[in-house]
Amino acid sequence: MVSIEMIVAARARLRGHARRTPLLSSPFLDEIAGRRLFIKAECLQHTGSFKFRGGWSAVSALEPEVRARGVIAFSSGNHAQGVALAAKLHGVPSVIIMPSDAPKLKIANTRALGAEVVLYDRANEDRDAIGARLSEERSLTLIKPFDEPQVIAGQGTTGLEIAEQAEEEGMTAAEVLVPCGGGGLTSGIALALEARTPAFRVRPCEPEGFDDTTRSLASGQIERNATLSGSICDAIITPQPGNITFPILKRLAGPGLVVTDEEALRAMALAFTRLKIVVEPGGAVALAAALFHGEQLQEDAAIVVTSGGNVDDEMFGRALALRG
Repeated sequence: MVSIEMIVAARARLRGHARRTPLLSSPFLDEIAGRRLFIKAECLQHTGSFKFRGGWSAVSALEPEVRARGVIAFSSGNHAQGVALAAKLHGVPSVIIMPSDAPKLKIANTRALGAEVVLYDRANEDRDAIGARLSEERSLTLIKPFDEPQVIAGQGTTGLEIAEQAEEEGMTAAEVLVPCGGGGLTSGIALALEARTPAFRVRPCEPEGFDDTTRSLASGQIERNATLSGSICDAIITPQPGNITFPILKRLAGPGLVVTDEEALRAMALAFTRLKIVVEPGGAVALAAALFHGEQLQEDAAIVVTSGGNVDDEMFGRALALRG
């Protein structure tokens, strides 16, 4: 359902709207990791997350008369902001369904981008059902956060950039570590790399206790998380891998990597100290995997996606406190 041609087309629509985020490095991080690390800083993307790519891709792909009626999305914050900004720039309304325990900063930013925010209890309510109901009642187009071909295509543009930047660095083989929730970014990158740099292998990275993709890859079938709350990595907490994304990952991804919340916080602190970038907990899990679980990697080089940087002051303070 998603092809390299769709990813290339999404990139054409994104040209002039999305940033080509940098590939950063630090000898201090290389020393901790025991290999060369290159950090793809998607936390520097518009709205502070790669999600703007998928949001713009999906909104811009709609027929004009459909787009004019407005869009709806559900998200803990990053997809929310990506879709809200894409809708605003297209001059169409947006409704965003967000969990009530999402970081206040993400809720406030989504509203500031002009979206109507509908809050729900992620432990007791079904966001898919809420989204389907509101979509039908208001004739809005539902843009899913990961299990949507045009969203995956937009996220896959990150992989096209990684392939180009790796070539500029002279890399011929690497493992590409990606924070993974439902798998939209991870599967999009995997498809792009398959076409551009097939020697590169994607490795999904997840927080401990919410490692549904890692377990699914190990068992060969979709596994579901027991709970939907309890980790600071809110941006990548999903019930299970997507029906579209999982077959892609099953075919193209290597084994998943799992990190603790504390390791994610430590990675956040190191990213700030050594790279001068702000990364949120969910966006830092791939860096944490590279820094603290290097024994599970095979290649001498790793490309790490820091997928988002929308973090509250309190949480960021917790991370910086670990520097001592």
